[in-house]
Amino acid sequence: MITLYHSPMTRSASIVWLLEELGVPYATRIVDFRRADGSGARDPVNPHPHGKVPALTDGDDVVFESSAIALYLTDKYRKQRMGPAAGEPKRGEYLSWLAYRPGVMEPALICRRFDIKHVYGAMGWAPAQEVEEVLNAHLSSRNYFLGDEFSALDILLGGGLNFMMMAKLVAETPVLKAYTGRITSRPAFQRMMQRDAKPASAPS
Repeated sequence: MITLYHSPMTRSASIVWLLEELGVPYATRIVDFRRADGSGARDPVNPHPHGKVPALTDGDDVVFESSAIALYLTDKYRKQRMGPAAGEPKRGEYLSWLAYRPGVMEPALICRRFDIKHVYGAMGWAPAQEVEEVLNAHLSSRNYFLGDEFSALDILLGGGLNFMMMAKLVAETPVLKAYTGRITSRPAFQRMMQRDAKPASAPS
């Protein structure tokens, strides 16, 4: 049985969304974590080595970090296709974009939020404006990150873009507005939002 260590309205919500899309049985365990404002504390039941979310257990397997969890789930649970398998077309593109959110998109936009100057050669990501240009260009000619096929990329990257636009960390453009409208209209996204709207003490 899959158990997701989760805190509502955080990065781990993307894994709730993915699990809803996959249609596999799972349970969520709500855990506390350390927040930027100094509140919260590391939860001893959370298997993540830094006490962050998401983390996931599936039998004897322990997986942490969103991109790793997404790859693990979409490779193992294939009844509902949510990404190309090894050896299939677009596998390399799929892996590259999976790494793009934590490796490029998120650090670039957060650095801009905290007014941290980008330094070419010293940082492993691009400046925020360049990241926005790449994302808008990529999505301007396709419905989803992989073209016409909705995948876990649209949950991890698209869900992140949706949140960052609402938080004014990303400029709203017609391309991004149309794209995020497509992905957030999905029933699995609505189910995730309903689950996260429950009080933290409610059973999942």
